[in-house]
Amino acid sequence: MQRSSFQLAKRAIKPACDVFINHRGIDTKRTVATLLYDHLSRHNLSPFLDNKNMKPGDKLFEKIDSAIHSCKIGVAVFSPNYCKSYFCLHELALFMESKKKVIPIFCDVKPSQLRVPIDGLCAEKDQLRRFSLAVEEAKQTVGISFDSFKGNFADVVRSASETVIKTLIELENEEQMKLRKRSQSS
Repeated sequence: MQRSSFQLAKRAIKPACDVFINHRGIDTKRTVATLLYDHLSRHNLSPFLDNKNMKPGDKLFEKIDSAIHSCKIGVAVFSPNYCKSYFCLHELALFMESKKKVIPIFCDVKPSQLRVPIDGLCAEKDQLRRFSLAVEEAKQTVGISFDSFKGNFADVVRSASETVIKTLIELENEEQMKLRKRSQSS
């Protein structure tokens, strides 16, 4: 009896989203993104992946923006069609603007190949600039490179999961240090 109530309490205080998986569905939803989601879930983390966490009737931007703001870190799975998606770029820009730690996975694309298309994607120059800045920042972030023709999906998912877990532990330790400093100074 105690154990089941402990499990419920643990589940009740579990954050809505530990890690947000940002990806281009047509390129990576059935491979890296879903495999990573499943792997992180098996480690008792709370990942967010649009097709796993959203249900009919959810407001798209409201749900995604809320998950990004509440998550601890993001994983951006860059792929050949990534920069053609307004949603991918919007999510990436939110990560960067909110100063979230982002772990890039460059899947079948090199960082130097990532460019925001100038025609059609953004109606406003501000959006184009916002998206371009986010992509440039991501290109300057050390990430995991993966070539699906040569590599093994299990290896990239394991590597990404280990990086996510290590990063979450580091963030938790930093938060604990801040709390200790605050309590010592009061």
